[in-house]
Formats: sequence, C-alpha cells, structure tokens
Amino acid sequence: MRVLITGAAGQLGRALAAAAPRGAVVRALTRAELDIAQEAAVRALFADFSPELVINAAAFTRVDEAERNAEEAARANASGPEVLAAACRTAGAWLTHVSTDFVFDGGQSHPYDTRAAAHPLSVYGRTKLVGETAVTRELGERCAVVRASWLYSAAGGFAARMLTLMASRPELRVVSDQVGAPTHAAGLAGVLWAISTARAAGLWHWCDSGVASWYDFAVAIAEEAVRFGLLPTAPPIVPIGTADYPTAAARPAYSVLDKRATEKLLAVTAPHWRSALRATFAGMGSPGTRP
Repeated sequence: MRVLITGAAGQLGRALAAAAPRGAVVRALTRAELDIAQEAAVRALFADFSPELVINAAAFTRVDEAERNAEEAARANASGPEVLAAACRTAGAWLTHVSTDFVFDGGQSHPYDTRAAAHPLSVYGRTKLVGETAVTRELGERCAVVRASWLYSAAGGFAARMLTLMASRPELRVVSDQVGAPTHAAGLAGVLWAISTARAAGLWHWCDSGVASWYDFAVAIAEEAVRFGLLPTAPPIVPIGTADYPTAAARPAYSVLDKRATEKLLAVTAPHWRSALRATFAGMGSPGTRP
C-alpha cells in the first residue's frame, strides 16, 4: 500500500511515520516538500507516487497567530484539504483528514459527539471546519475525518512548551477554567492508521480518557517531569481564569470529545491521559529520585 503522509515535520506527522504498518510504502512530506494548497504540486506528486491512502496531518495550528494571519490559516486548513480531497477523488485514493475539538464553542457541559452542532469561536476553528466540510463534500464515503483534542508529544504541543517554561521561570500561571482531554500524538497516530486501514468512512472523535483543565495538565506535567528526571524541580503553578490571561483567539471553555463510537469501531479503550503522559515522559529520561 502506497501511503502519503502530509505535515511530516509536525508532532503528529512524525508519530504517523513511526507507526506505519509493515509493508506500507510511505512517503512522508513536510510543508517545504509539499504545500497541499498548491494544486499543481499535488497533481505532480500524485502522478509520480500514485498514493492509495493519504493521511493529512498538515495544518496551521498556532491558534492565536491564526487570528493575525487568517489567510495563511485558511490556506493550510481549508484550501489545502480541499485540494488534497479533489486529487484523491480523481485518483481513487482514500483520505483520512485530521480536525479539531475547536470546531465547538464549549457551550455544553457533556462530551461532544459527532452529531453535535459545530460553532467555532476562532479563525483556527472556523478554517478547520471549512476544511473537514470540503473533504466530506469531495469524497463522500471515500474519506474519514477524525477530530482530536489537546494534542501533545515529547517533542511538541502543550507538554513540550510547559517543560521549556518550567525550566526557565520561577512561577507559572495557567488557565484552570478551560476543560478538555489531552491526547498523546502516538495514540492518535495508531487510531488514524486503524481507521484508514479499515476504510471506516465518516466523522470520528478521538482523545485520551478522562478530563483536565490546562492547569491540571500543567501540574501533571510538572510532577511527571520531576519523577523521570526531566526537571530537577518544578516551579509553583498558579491557577488563573481565562479573563486573567487574554489571548487573541477565543477558546471553548469545554471541548471534551465523545469517542465511544470510535472505541467500539476499533474494539479499543483509550488510555487515561495521565497514564499516556507518564508513558511519554518515561521514554524521555531516566527515573528521578522521587517515587
């Protein structure tokens, strides 16, 4: 099976390449190697490689910067997926496209299933919604759209940013009134491969189990980083409200995804986010002196 992975330089793209099944012929391309919004470049790539499966992990994910660079965000998150989907339709290839919990406004207090109405609050969320809609419109039953939340890995996302800040600041202030579910990139990569291999058409949700605020997530990162010797000590972490930390983009107060349909499809149970975080950090360093 010939597989094209886009966004290969990102944390999810790297995880996808690492999790590729045996026998797959994978071409993993960075944005510098393939701008998915360039129709001519995409057509040339398809003519040369003839992928049977495309997993699109390319995206503009800098949420606040998207407010200032709406055109660039739309190019990556909306136009690019549409171009890829059109190429897949012409070639008869399957497309698995990755989207986000930020298509929701956070107005409900129970997990969002795939039937919930989308109402994004930010440029990032709006452009991602346009992208997933374009993919479905172009390909119908020959695609899957998978929404995920709070993606992180050893090399990227919130966890990596927190490790950097914890090593350099005497105190951190972290928002405690936005609630979601952290999702380890390696776990999501496995789900994307499974959905793609099964050719499971439709809209799916995935995240690790449990819920957390950004503050809860930061506290757990600090504790596990010290446990595994990634930090000698961690600075105090102070919970604050969203109003105390104004940002360019509005974020949903609650964006937990209901993933039960995906778990049933794949006959798996998502790990608790704290267990996944511990496993991530265990692979980064030797255990420290704390239990």
